[in-house]
Amino acid sequence: SVHAARGSVFWTLFFILLIYLSIPALAVLAKYDIYTSLVGSDFRSLPTWISYWANVDKINPLISVTDINGDGLVQLAEIAIDGDVLVLATPEIGGLPYVISGLVAAGGLAAALSTADGLLLAISNALSHDVYYKIVDPGASTQKRVTISKLLLLAVAFIAAYAASQKPADILSLVGAAFSLAASTLFAPLVLGVFWKRANHAGAIAGMIAGFLTCLYYMLRTNPILGGRMDAAWFDIAPMSAGIFGVPAGIAAVVLVSLLTAPPSRASNGLVDYIRAPE
Repeated sequence: SVHAARGSVFWTLFFILLIYLSIPALAVLAKYDIYTSLVGSDFRSLPTWISYWANVDKINPLISVTDINGDGLVQLAEIAIDGDVLVLATPEIGGLPYVISGLVAAGGLAAALSTADGLLLAISNALSHDVYYKIVDPGASTQKRVTISKLLLLAVAFIAAYAASQKPADILSLVGAAFSLAASTLFAPLVLGVFWKRANHAGAIAGMIAGFLTCLYYMLRTNPILGGRMDAAWFDIAPMSAGIFGVPAGIAAVVLVSLLTAPPSRASNGLVDYIRAPE
């Protein structure tokens, strides 16, 4: 039912919010445990999890503890931990069995694959239906459209894999930038299109363009990787949080352009009513 679907979405977003709010606490607890249990300890009695994770990758060790000054005691400057492995090693740092680390790794891999699959399908279907079928070849058969969709999925997957292999930034910055661009482009048209009947086609397009360009401009202005400077930031907002400016710009554009142009048709309002309260 519609009520059950909306309830499911609510609880999904609620638990995602809890995860995002608990991640900083997890980082603080892991750092505190390392500071208290590892720093100052004897090199001859290091925890077993250090040797385990150090041997996972011999070329680029995930963790390294080296007695630089030769005093036999672990100093903070002598510890080098890869940021990606900290989450995996946290259960063992806290004294839990290594099986928990395996479950954490499996959960992270499953989440990454499911998210990537959904995004790839959405992008390929949008390109095949909205671009190819609607613009390039409106008379294409269903079989041809499915074939084009699969080919586009492969192309998008290769492009995404190549971009990720270049490692333009850390994963947090990439995810934050992606969410900022998506929110700046789509939040205003989607929300106002459903909950404000005066929103129209021209307003939605203007909102997407304004939100996207505002977010992109701020990223180019402040991200050093893209040639920007952090001293040019507005209110010291990080580049990956550019959606803070892009979303309001999109909302303002939707409202302004919708009020300056003709209202939507009765059929469009009927569709909005159906979306808001389906039978």
